Amino acid sequence: MNTNYYIKSYSSIKNNQVSLNGSVVYQKEEAAFSEFIKAAYKDQETKYPKFFKMDKLSKLAFLAADILLKNENLDQEKDKDIAIVFSNKTSSLDTDRKHQESIQNNESYYPSPAVFVYTLPNICIGEISIKHKLYSENSFFIFENFNAAHLTTYTNSLLSSGKAEQVLCGWVEFDTEDNYEAFLYLVSPKGTLEHNKQNILKIYNT
Repeated sequence: MNTNYYIKSYSSIKNNQVSLNGSVVYQKEEAAFSEFIKAAYKDQETKYPKFFKMDKLSKLAFLAADILLKNENLDQEKDKDIAIVFSNKTSSLDTDRKHQESIQNNESYYPSPAVFVYTLPNICIGEISIKHKLYSENSFFIFENFNAAHLTTYTNSLLSSGKAEQVLCGWVEFDTEDNYEAFLYLVSPKGTLEHNKQNILKIYNT
């Protein structure tokens, strides 16, 4: 049984910059997140109308995943055995705040279902799965900081147990318009960069 797994590709979104495998593919200076993410979506020709109805965490995760997966030239018409393992620090806090505000508004109390549905952080996984036809295991973990050791262990376990052929994993954090970050990478039985804590931290901190 193969016990070595590899990082095939990775993407990141932070500081108004989108990168794929370490190369910048789009950037927009001096723009709030909402403006930046829409501009990046159009620049990358994502073409998924439901994107505009997503919460900010889902937009962040969705675009980072879309850029990475499109680069893999996957057959968009076929189901894919790719698991998703995400993590962050604040869960769905940005949307939770909006939901709480609607509850506390005595004059116009009516919690919006469109907001409430995003008060679970793993909803972003569902958006990605629908777009790219990913039908496998998925998990969303909450950590104080980026936890490369856990991602390594959990992802390798999914692959070695045969629960997935590949795993899309990483860190997707959205707190405020000025505090957000996505770092995703795809793990496979084939590749050149071994999937271990050291290599994950190396590309994460690049």
